[in-house]
Amino acid sequence: MADSLTLDEQLCFPLYAASRAMTAAYRPKLERLGLTYPQYLVMLALWERDGRSVGDICHALALDSGTLSPLLKRLEAAGLIERRRSVADERRVEIQLTERGRALRAGACGIPAEMAESCGLSAAEVLALRETLRRLTNSLMSH
Repeated sequence: MADSLTLDEQLCFPLYAASRAMTAAYRPKLERLGLTYPQYLVMLALWERDGRSVGDICHALALDSGTLSPLLKRLEAAGLIERRRSVADERRVEIQLTERGRALRAGACGIPAEMAESCGLSAAEVLALRETLRRLTNSLMSH
């Protein structure tokens, strides 16, 4: 019987190592845009749908507001976003891309293809892995 307390027997370790490797592979691509990986994720959420609430971005990125707030402050200081109180509900803060934030999208368009090439996986393998990871995440978050 295999020892269950070895790195080779863990699911968490290859996920951790892959996450670190993925983030490292993104770093030089994102440096060209002046973004960190977490900031890039926020920008992806806003490029997908501008004018999202802070809560909506938290939900989309599986982050708490304490983690998201410093990211938003840095993006605002960089002139990429603006935070505004909702007219309908003053308690709600909406995040809007600035013109500069919208323009940055053009510089990011090639990143997904560059990363796909770096992964060394077929398109079918990427799709299957992404779906497996979504199921894993949903299962772990529901417990």
